[in-house]
Amino acid sequence: MTNTHRLLNAVHPAFCSSVLALFVACSPATPPATSVAISPPVDDASADAIDLIIAGEYVVTMDGDGSVIRDGAVAVDDGLIIAIGSADEINARFRATGNLEGNNRIVMPGLINGHSHAAMTLLRGVADDLALMDWLNNYIFPAEVEFVDAEFVRIGTELACWEMIRGGTTTFVDMYYYPDVVAQVVEQCGLRAFVSATVIDQRSPDAESAADSLVKGKVFVDNWKGRNSRIMPIYGPHADYTLNAEQLAATRAAANEAGVPISIHMSESPFELEYSKQAYGKTTIDLFESIGFLDGPTIGAHVVWPTEDEIRILAERKVGVIHNPTSNMKIASGISPVTDMLAAGVLVGLGTDGAASNNDLDMWEEMRLASFLQKVDKMNPEVMPASTVLGMATSGGAEAVGLRDRVGALEVGMRADIIQVSFDDVHFVPTYDVISHLVYVADEQDVASVTVDGRLLMRDGEFLTIDTERVRREATDLAARIQSALAERNR
Repeated sequence: MTNTHRLLNAVHPAFCSSVLALFVACSPATPPATSVAISPPVDDASADAIDLIIAGEYVVTMDGDGSVIRDGAVAVDDGLIIAIGSADEINARFRATGNLEGNNRIVMPGLINGHSHAAMTLLRGVADDLALMDWLNNYIFPAEVEFVDAEFVRIGTELACWEMIRGGTTTFVDMYYYPDVVAQVVEQCGLRAFVSATVIDQRSPDAESAADSLVKGKVFVDNWKGRNSRIMPIYGPHADYTLNAEQLAATRAAANEAGVPISIHMSESPFELEYSKQAYGKTTIDLFESIGFLDGPTIGAHVVWPTEDEIRILAERKVGVIHNPTSNMKIASGISPVTDMLAAGVLVGLGTDGAASNNDLDMWEEMRLASFLQKVDKMNPEVMPASTVLGMATSGGAEAVGLRDRVGALEVGMRADIIQVSFDDVHFVPTYDVISHLVYVADEQDVASVTVDGRLLMRDGEFLTIDTERVRREATDLAARIQSALAERNR
């Protein structure tokens, strides 16, 4: 037996070729490594006093070697991970202002939600059991024009941040209106986020047209670029059926000029596929390639219907594909060929989409469904094993959105975006394989503590950056007004 667990990452799907092999390779009964990557102190005086030590019975690093440390700890100072090793080793070397005890805790990187519409928490359940275009055109777009304003976005984004912190999400990619308000909420709540300025060619809550939204988007990006290291302002062109080719190209040009990425809905539904063929004579990704839209950092949400040639384009262009299994299933958009994309070298992460089409922001559920969908689609239980999916929610997700040098793994020098997962609940008894349990057992209620940039956002279930009672009250009051208005309109 080796002394280090090897996790399966997104580019090595053949690792656990059988249940027995997975058990032998990944079981906590296998003695794990006792220490990895401890940086030597410059001198005793400067190395002793640090900000935080986070301990756990298991430290799941998601590093390049996939190390899992039994009875480990992570040392954090000035927002950075400065050492990882056994708890005894870390405690002997460092004295911390704060300590998170490790009893019945798993320490791991925070989860990365690669596609969301955060403020749509306030539209959770407003229109269910509908096809995508019916849902969008007849319910969501009209409701947004009628109800969405800066206050709606503030309250809805705070509600989303509360839910994401509760579930261990530390980074999210957002696409919604009033991006300046979204960024302000993120700044206050402490999460890390890509905040998109939505570009869409129709009257929307914060713009009259594509040209208007692009002008306002440029102001937002200029104002927020470099303002806060946790907040990345980007462009969010909605889709190829709500923008024409010239508008898409103009948005890419604006993004490249500012040096920021783009997030866009891409090849999501049969409707989009057919629309693109009729309007442009090409499927969506072929269209994007033909107009140079992929000539820059691109985060593509959904990607349910790519052709084999388009998968090759995605890999070559290093497009970060974000798989949204719950939303895709609920709106019957289809099953994304995630296994094929991973095999082709496409960067794939996970996302929840908005709570209006999910109806929650639970990344643990996305992991489970992502695995199960591929298994049943391929009729092969060995595809998309637990370690692959955990990688998509952490290190692989970070790579897909362009942050792998900063977050997604517990490595010395990385930003300290770290969560503790409790395994006090009965569904963790017994625990044979900690990786399997994280994917197939854990849920958002098991997250105990959340740290972003070394700052505690939640400690043992207590929220430290959000007034949850105020948010609950404001969200409930606003939802009651929306419900009353809808009832009046439908009389």
